[in-house]
Amino acid sequence: MSRHVVFGAGQVGRPLVERLLADGHDVVAVSRNGRGPLPGAEVVGGDATDPAFTSRVCLGADAVYFCLNAPDYRRWDEEFPPLQRAVLAGATHADARLVVLDNLYSYGPPDGRPLVETMAAKPTSRKSATRAAMTEDLLRAHASGRVAVAIGRASDYFGPGARRSALGETVFANALSGRRAQVLGDPDQPHSYSYTPDVAAALLVLGTAAGATGQIWHLPVAPAHTTREIIERLYTAGGHRPRILAASRATLRALGLVRPAMREYLHTLYQFTDPWVVDDSKFRTAFGVSATPLDEALDATLAWYGATASAPAIA
Repeated sequence: MSRHVVFGAGQVGRPLVERLLADGHDVVAVSRNGRGPLPGAEVVGGDATDPAFTSRVCLGADAVYFCLNAPDYRRWDEEFPPLQRAVLAGATHADARLVVLDNLYSYGPPDGRPLVETMAAKPTSRKSATRAAMTEDLLRAHASGRVAVAIGRASDYFGPGARRSALGETVFANALSGRRAQVLGDPDQPHSYSYTPDVAAALLVLGTAAGATGQIWHLPVAPAHTTREIIERLYTAGGHRPRILAASRATLRALGLVRPAMREYLHTLYQFTDPWVVDDSKFRTAFGVSATPLDEALDATLAWYGATASAPAIA
């Protein structure tokens, strides 16, 4: 048994904790409020921007996982880097391997090319520049010998519990109710979506496997389909005729007048107006781990939404 500390108990942190526990590891789950339930894990609450707190909670860890996100999407550039810096300090203090869950923002628009790890960072917004700078900090820390770092990049999530995503509640729950699916951009463009159980399993690989550190990895992802194809499959399974509301740039600007947070999605709308295809061959070749077949992952996620909708409310 080895000791793993997971910062973040959300869409990926929670399935990662569950996967680590299932494999028999000693797990500490860290969140802002320390509330569970995560049976089998030690659940700790605290300020993850505080290096004294992160150093204390990481003590004795073999691997530390950074699965946090900034509390306010509008203030990413202010709130996100302090979280990473403090968790980096905690992992360094514990002499533990640090595994960081990253996204694909830093590449910028790929101009029709598949996304590969060797692409240079070309950030086109404050958010993507922030993420690119955070990656540089991590690789610099690794190169200096302070701490061993592995970076895993995933695309937009879907999966059980992943409600807040481009392929989240407004697609899966609506497929079951018959309401229109709400998506971004052009639904006829191919788009890679990452299944959260696959993301969690791959982070565990990066936390334990030899040869994983000092590099960026695209985590396993199923071959890309268009968002429309995915929606049609889900609505057919849900017994409804597919209906789609796709938010364009003009729509997001209009919505932003009454809901300012919607304007934030303009920064990365290119991911949904053009092909967004992730190449995960480096990970598959190195570790022999592939993504769950897309149909199987969609069925499992739809079943989770169905079970959640029919579950009795807890008084």
